[in-house]
Amino acid sequence: MMFKFIKSKTTAISSIGASLALVTGQACAASGSVLKPDDFVGISFWLISMALIASTVFFFLERDRVSAKWKTSLTVSGLVTLVAAVHYFYMREVWVTTGSTPTVFRYIDWLITVPLLMIEFYLILSAIAKVPAGVFWRLMVGTLVMLVGGYVGEAGYLNTWIAFIIGMVGWAYILYEIFAGEASKINAQSAPPSVQSAFNTMRLIVTFGWAIYPVGYFFGYLTGSSPENSANALNIIYNLADVLNKIAFGLIIWQVAVSETENSKK
Repeated sequence: MMFKFIKSKTTAISSIGASLALVTGQACAASGSVLKPDDFVGISFWLISMALIASTVFFFLERDRVSAKWKTSLTVSGLVTLVAAVHYFYMREVWVTTGSTPTVFRYIDWLITVPLLMIEFYLILSAIAKVPAGVFWRLMVGTLVMLVGGYVGEAGYLNTWIAFIIGMVGWAYILYEIFAGEASKINAQSAPPSVQSAFNTMRLIVTFGWAIYPVGYFFGYLTGSSPENSANALNIIYNLADVLNKIAFGLIIWQVAVSETENSKK
């Protein structure tokens, strides 16, 4: 009975991943666009799309391995990679077809996935302690300021330097909360060693992994390079950043969830 349940679960989730890949692949074929072997930006979009789908299937399957209090965290990790995968297929198509940066699609993706990543801090702390709602809302405010600042600059609605500074202020606010604010204090006072380790690694990703985005913004808009070189640098940097900040971030959540579940059984 248990074997049949696991088999049906695996088949169902694998089918979701395969269906997503099939549908998006058919959409690309229908448009008539072809990914050229020397288009390294387009190839990076494609590779990361596949990695995101694989990660989604993995996170959803692993939900059955962890205790109930960790299932939501793994579900959110799977949703982050799923939403990102869908957007990456569309962004790849925009790039291959037009050769232009898919700014709107990228920010729609980030507007959904980045707040979910911030929720992960709240969720892993909520699994081991009572966390005030203020922690959640402060992380959301910092996230929205960062994203809005970045978008209005990239879309040309505001001077790029002013928008860059606004986005950096939002990022700095997030860093304060997770390093010196209430979230950091709850982690230090209430979390077991495995959760503290995961929390510390997650905030290092937010510090150094997210630093890749302003680097991409700088090389894409503030160096004075040719539009073609700027677009290539911007997209490759952003794409590589998403591998670290979405897939690796989720794997950290998975590791602590499995570790804490196994410890509770002993």
